[in-house]
This record gives sequence, C-alpha cells and structure tokens, in this order.
Amino acid sequence: MRIAIVGPDNTHADHAVRHFNAEQALGDARVTALCGGDAERAERLGIAWTAARPEELIGHIDAAIVMDRDGALHRRHAEPLLKAGIPVLVDKPLATTVADAEAILAAASAGGAAVTSFSALRWTVDGLRPRLAGLGEPRAVTATGPVQRTSPYGGVGFYGIHPVEMALHLLPVPSAEPVVSVLPGAVLVTLTAGDAHAVVNLVERDAATAVPFHLAVVGTSGVFAEVVTPAKDYTLPALRHFAEMVRTGVPPLGEEELLAPVRVLEAVTRAVG
Repeated sequence: MRIAIVGPDNTHADHAVRHFNAEQALGDARVTALCGGDAERAERLGIAWTAARPEELIGHIDAAIVMDRDGALHRRHAEPLLKAGIPVLVDKPLATTVADAEAILAAASAGGAAVTSFSALRWTVDGLRPRLAGLGEPRAVTATGPVQRTSPYGGVGFYGIHPVEMALHLLPVPSAEPVVSVLPGAVLVTLTAGDAHAVVNLVERDAATAVPFHLAVVGTSGVFAEVVTPAKDYTLPALRHFAEMVRTGVPPLGEEELLAPVRVLEAVTRAVG
C-alpha cells in the first residue's frame, strides 16, 4: 500500500512516517510520497518523492492522508484524489464549513472512493468503553479541551475538534442545532442527541498553557470522570482505522458522523465572530 501525505508540515506526519515506515506497524503500508512542504521537511521525514499538487500523485499511490493544519485547505487537496478513486483520510477537522465537508463527501461518491476523518482522541475515548460499560445508557457527556479562537490554522476548529469529537463519539448524531454560549474565557456548546445531551467546554488557551482534555459521562447507573491524556502512540489506532478502510473499502464512520462535528464547529465559528 503506497500512501502519500498531503500537507506534511503537520507534526502528525512524523507520527505517520514512524508508524508506517520505521516501525512497519501496519503491515505492508508505507508512506512513499509527499505533497507540499519543502525539501528540508521531506529530508527530515525521509521521503524522496514529492509532488507540488495532489493531481500529480494520481497513478503513483494507493491512498492518501490530507494533513494540512488548516482545515480550509482540505477540500482543495482531497477532492481531486477522491474523484480519481483514491481513498483518503482527512486529518481533523474534515473541513471548516459544512459546504466544504459535503463537497468532499460528494467527490468520494463520484469517484467511488472511501473517505474518513477524525480526531485521534475519538479512538482514545473508544478505548475507554470497557470502563464505561457499567454506567448504563449515557444521559450526559461533558468534554473539555483547549481552543484558540484566533488560530491561523482555521480558528476554533484546530483545537476545538478534539473535545467535540470526544463528546459526539459516545452519543447518537445530534438531533438539533447546537446552542453556543460565548464567554470571556471559553465557549460552551450544548447538544441534544437522542435521549442524552452533551456539553462541550472549549477553554481559551494561551501561548504557554492549555487546559487538559477531560471527559465526564453520566449514565443511568453510574458516573465516570477523568483527564484524557494522549499516549505516545495516540495516532496509531487512527492510522489502523485508515489502513483497514483502504483494504476493505468500508469507512469507520458514516456520513452523518463525519458532518456532525463540522456543523458544531461552524456554529461555534459564527458565534465567536
């Protein structure tokens, strides 16, 4: 499996090359090409073949990971690959607008290609399910994490996607529009999902400090609350889901699950102005 990384300036590219190439942790899958970045970055990652545009990758790869830090670039870089039938993992977030997210899904449908997108913390939360099993049906989920409203990488979506996906992963797709409250040092998002609700606390970070990720779950028969600390290899489960999608053609998340966090982040972006 020949994989290209588009937008390799993201530090997630280092993790991907380590797991795929150095550790060979995902079978015969290897990162063989880069698109974007500079020669120094390509040399540090140890990837010799580079392309200037995603279209140049077509015919040379079996799958791609779009890793641009700024989610506003994801549609531009994913569409030509998906239309050519190449399966793509779009690193978090899928897009910064619902319109771009829907266009990415339409390109996948047109090309008959599988596409997925997620925060790696979605799968960190998935690993907690055995400990959550004794709580009964979830009735309330609260996820907390940092946000930088003025991030040059797509504003609130760059950090905000993590707690949003942590909350959404444990509940059905929200059944109503999010309610957003903008506070001096935080943004509070409330979501209704089936018989439960979620609260997402996006706490403003500065250059030096950031609130840790935290998850609290209230079930019909118990309560769970814990700081969620990404492990050294926290991206590996995400890459395994991607590799499995490429091999089977079956995405790990449905279209509505992909669109839901983008809807939330778009609502937050409108609220913070």
